[in-house]
Amino acid sequence: MQSFALYRLPYAKMCTFLTGEVHEVVSMASLSGRQGFVMAPFFMSTETPLLLIAPHSVMPLADVSDLPLDLTESLGMSSQQPRGDLRTAYHIDFLNFHAHLLNGSFQKLVLARSMDVARKPEVSPLELFRRACDSYPRMFIALVFTPQSGLWLVATPETLLAGIGNQWQTMALAGTQPFTEDVSWKEKDVDEQRYVSTYITHQLERYAHHLCEDGPYTTRAGHLAHLRSDFHFTMNDPSHVGDLLYALHPTPAVGGLPKQEAFRFIRHYEHQPRQYYSGFLGPLHVRNQTHLFVTLRCMRIYDDVCRLYAGGGLLRESVEESEWQETETKLDTMRRII
Repeated sequence: MQSFALYRLPYAKMCTFLTGEVHEVVSMASLSGRQGFVMAPFFMSTETPLLLIAPHSVMPLADVSDLPLDLTESLGMSSQQPRGDLRTAYHIDFLNFHAHLLNGSFQKLVLARSMDVARKPEVSPLELFRRACDSYPRMFIALVFTPQSGLWLVATPETLLAGIGNQWQTMALAGTQPFTEDVSWKEKDVDEQRYVSTYITHQLERYAHHLCEDGPYTTRAGHLAHLRSDFHFTMNDPSHVGDLLYALHPTPAVGGLPKQEAFRFIRHYEHQPRQYYSGFLGPLHVRNQTHLFVTLRCMRIYDDVCRLYAGGGLLRESVEESEWQETETKLDTMRRII
């Protein structure tokens, strides 16, 4: 297949279908002045490069059945099997991560995992995209393919960076529990969200002015509730958007604190490779607008399985079984549409 991105912005009625030539970008700073659909991994490597689909065509779609693309054929990509005991791998990782929180090496660490769900060949990737759009109107939905990344479906509530001209916004999203009408938050959730919002504020102070923060407040994402703060600001120099992306990613919502030390620790010790999970994706300067989202609820689609990803923020007071159950709840976002 040719490289493409089919996406729908939160609350939007229309979808956008973008096709073009995919480029491997050497750094986030190199995204400044570029245009296209970005697919960024958690960690850049030869296996997971930073990708930009430079658009040859950008087409609005009222109905995805009008898509000029056949997604019924085999992808020609099978998952690598076997994968071993994933629960045991999570247990080992949790003990290691938690020990480094208890000894004061880190304030927060995010531990991620994945799981495979058998794929029904009769359910096409396009049908999965349609189901995600119907199920999650508040989220950014994207179906993206490049030869380097493979085929991914994403349904994410978290904006990393969005804007037009010099007026921009981002958010701090942390804390997770099943949504109810009378959500109450534990101290651990409040602390986790505060770490993220404080970090974002410090980064934005270097690149922006007229900064306004709204929150934290409870927001709904599908069957889940999160704590959220919104940031609106004027960017000092929008031509350097890549520098701000480098400063923000990975936020403590997907990495940890201190940022660089946590980033290196996760890369070295986490058992299950994240690939493009907890990176970011979305249109960059497409039709003069940027909408980049953190790749949270997502899956990679193979011929035989869908590989689902989730993670959770660990603090000193974290308990393994509770954290495992939180990832199970997050995995339901994708599991429900398969």
